[in-house]
Amino acid sequence: MSDGDGLEYHTGKSVWELGLTCDVALPCATQNEIQLEGAKNLAAGGCWCVAEGANMPTTNEAVDYLKTKVDIYIPAKAANAGGVATSALEMAQNSARLFWSSEEVDEKLKGIMTNIFATAYKTAQDFDRPWDLQFGANAAGFLKVYKAYKAMGYLKFK
Repeated sequence: MSDGDGLEYHTGKSVWELGLTCDVALPCATQNEIQLEGAKNLAAGGCWCVAEGANMPTTNEAVDYLKTKVDIYIPAKAANAGGVATSALEMAQNSARLFWSSEEVDEKLKGIMTNIFATAYKTAQDFDRPWDLQFGANAAGFLKVYKAYKAMGYLKFK
């Protein structure tokens, strides 16, 4: 890319390692694309929100760092749930032989995503971890499975 378009290619470097400035980062490509160096660059570049759009695009070390440096970190299981939810809506629609307009699907998806955020946020607060949406999403998922197992009688303790 050298025809005067102002773009540069950086061999062997991730975009997260270039030290760019941004407000919001949306890692959406591959697993572990943001490593600790990239997380440090994001924080130094003024990034205040990281919302994962891929499955685990941030290493655990980078997540731990970002959670102390950015205002909002939204893990993939919350931020990236829209695709899975839309697939589920499509399967429900097909199995019931229904047709929903794109507006109806968007409205249903908005409700699902709002519920995911509210559940992760509330669960994090319930455990005195406000705004730790990664913890809130993980704990909410665990509690849902725990309650189901308990209701089915698989767990004998209180």
